[in-house]
Amino acid sequence: MKQFENVNVELEGNSYFDGAVTSRTVNFPDGSRKTLGFMLPGEYEFGTAAAELMEITSGELDVKLPGSDEWLSIKGGESFNVPADSKFQVKVKRVTDYCCSYL
Repeated sequence: MKQFENVNVELEGNSYFDGAVTSRTVNFPDGSRKTLGFMLPGEYEFGTAAAELMEITSGELDVKLPGSDEWLSIKGGESFNVPADSKFQVKVKRVTDYCCSYL
C-alpha cells in the first residue's frame, strides 16, 4: 500500500534520541493506528507495549529481536515482527523510512 485513505494524522510528532528518530501517528476509522517515521544512522533500543509489525519502506538496518543473539539485515521492502512488552535493538546503516503497525 503506497497511501492511506480516510485517516487522521496527529500534528504533534514523536521524537526520540535527540531527534534522530521521528514519527507521526496515523489513526484509522476502525480505531487502529500506525506510525510513519524515519531513523537516522545510529544504534537504538526500543521498548514495545503492543505487538508491532515494522515495515521498512526504504533504507537499511540490522535488528536484534527479543530472545535472539543474532542480528538480521533488513532493507527497504522487508519487514519484521516484535512481540508485545519487549525490547529490540536496531543498527541503522542508512536513513530509513518505516511504517509501524500496532497489532
